[in-house]
Amino acid sequence: METILRQLFPMILQLVGLAFAVIRDPYIQRTYRLLLLIIVYIVASLLLQNIGTFLGEVYRLHRAWRIAIAVYGYSVRPLILVMFMQVVGINKHPYLPWGLVVFNALMYATAFFSSITFTYNENGNFIRGPLGYLCHIISTLLLFWLVLDSSKNYWNERRHEALIPIFCSLIILISVILDSVLYDREIISFLTVAVVNACVFFYIWLHLQFVREHEQALKAEQRIQIMMTQIQPHFLYNTLSTIQALCRIDPEKASLMTERFGTYLRQNINFLDQPNLISIEKELEHTKVYTEIEMVRFPHIRMDYQIDDKDFQIPALTIQPLVENAIRHGVRGMKDGQIRVSTSYGEHVHKIVIQDNGSGFDPAGVKKAQGTHIGLRNVRERLDSMVKGSMVIESAPGQGTAITILIPDPAGKPLSAGKQV
Repeated sequence: METILRQLFPMILQLVGLAFAVIRDPYIQRTYRLLLLIIVYIVASLLLQNIGTFLGEVYRLHRAWRIAIAVYGYSVRPLILVMFMQVVGINKHPYLPWGLVVFNALMYATAFFSSITFTYNENGNFIRGPLGYLCHIISTLLLFWLVLDSSKNYWNERRHEALIPIFCSLIILISVILDSVLYDREIISFLTVAVVNACVFFYIWLHLQFVREHEQALKAEQRIQIMMTQIQPHFLYNTLSTIQALCRIDPEKASLMTERFGTYLRQNINFLDQPNLISIEKELEHTKVYTEIEMVRFPHIRMDYQIDDKDFQIPALTIQPLVENAIRHGVRGMKDGQIRVSTSYGEHVHKIVIQDNGSGFDPAGVKKAQGTHIGLRNVRERLDSMVKGSMVIESAPGQGTAITILIPDPAGKPLSAGKQV
C-alpha cells in the first residue's frame, strides 16, 4: 500500500492543482474549461482503474470485476486522446474519432462473453486475444492524427507553442510502447503517468492561446483609443465651424472641405481594421488629407514633402499624429509656420523625419507629461512593438522640433538609435 500511495500521491496533486487552476483561470473560455475538467476527471478515474487492476491481481478478485476494470481502462484511453483533439480544435471529421472510440469500447466489452480481445483463464491470468492490441492501434492512429493536425494548424503562426501538443503526443506514444514491455513491473501504467502530465501541458498550451487572444483584444481596443485620441473634440468642432462659415462666403470651398473631412473620418475608421502594417503611401495620403483641412483654417502654414523612400510599411496613424502635434503645439500661431516630412533609406534603415520651425519644447518633459504628449508615446510604443523601430526627438524651446523615426529593414541588422522617448 505504501508503494501505491508513493506513486499515486504526486499525480493526484497534479490533477487537483490543475482542476483548481482551470476553474480559476479567467482567460480560458467556458467550453475549453469544461473539456479540460472532463479530461481531469477521466484521467483521475484511469488512476483508480490502474489501482483496481493491481489489487485485482494481488487479491485475485472475481473474474467479472477484473474484466469490468480492464474493459473500462481500454475504453477510456482512446477517449482521452479524442478529448485532447477537441481541445486542440481538430474538428474536420468529428464523427470518425468518436466512431473509433465507440468501436473500441464495444469490442472490449465482448470480453464478458468472448476472448476475442482478452480474457482471464481459470487461474486468473490475463490472456490477450487476437484483437488484444486494438486499443493500442486505435490510440496510435489518434496520436498521429493529433500530431499532424496540431503541426498543420499552429506551426506557421506559433512554432514554439505548436511543439506542446506534439510533445504530449510523443510522450503518450512512448508510454504505450513502455507499457507493452514493462507494464507488469509497475502499479501505475506509463500511459497514465504520461496522460496526467499531458493534461498539465495542454492546460499551459490553452492558457497561452487565450492570453494571446486577450492581448489581441487589448490591441484592438488600443487602436480604437488611438483613433479617438486623433479625432479630438476641438478638431471636430473647429472643422465643422469652418465649414459652416464657408457655406456663407465660399460654398464651393465648403463642399470641398466637407469631402476632405469625410475622407479623413473614413480613413480613421478604416484603420481600425488594420491590425497589421500599412504602406507609407497610405499613411502620407491620410496625413495630407488632415493637413488640407487644417490649412483652410491656418493658411499661413506650409507643408513640404520630400519622399525618396516609398517601399516600406509602418503602423497606421504614425506620421499624422506627429504632424498634428507640430501644428497644434508648434506652428499654429506663427505667421510663416512650416512643416517638412521626408523619407529616405540607408544602411538597412528606413528614415522618416517630421520637422517644423515652431515653438519647440523640452523632450525630457515628454515622459512626465500625462496628456499633452500622449500621442507621441502611443506612436513610439507601436513602432517598437510592431516594427522594432525607434523615435528620436530633437527640440528646444524657441528652436523648432525634429522627430526622426528609424525603422530597420527586415533584411538588415537590429537597430539601436540614440535618445528615445
